[in-house]
Amino acid sequence: MTGKEDDRDPWEEFDSLGPGMPDRVPGQPGGEPHGFGFRTGVRSARVAVGFAVYALALGTILVLTGCVFFVARQQWLLAALMVLIEAVFVFSFTRLVAQARHRRTR
Repeated sequence: MTGKEDDRDPWEEFDSLGPGMPDRVPGQPGGEPHGFGFRTGVRSARVAVGFAVYALALGTILVLTGCVFFVARQQWLLAALMVLIEAVFVFSFTRLVAQARHRRTR
């Protein structure tokens, strides 16, 4: 091993390569969409609904845990706040499902 190899830029070889395939999302190098959404590469309404169900389930578990905790400590105002947060989760879930069902394909 010589000192000459150590001075070489490790990204030089990578930078000289061309793209492996065309971008799946025009204008974004590598073709990977940014984020998870209804206009950013989610092809299936089933995937979008699955994400909405996952978000609702996770939120409901967290809210139920908070409700049990606050009711055990008899903090009724905070327990009511948890119920309000759950109502927001359910409303958001219905909106996500509606968006997933009424998506437009390009």
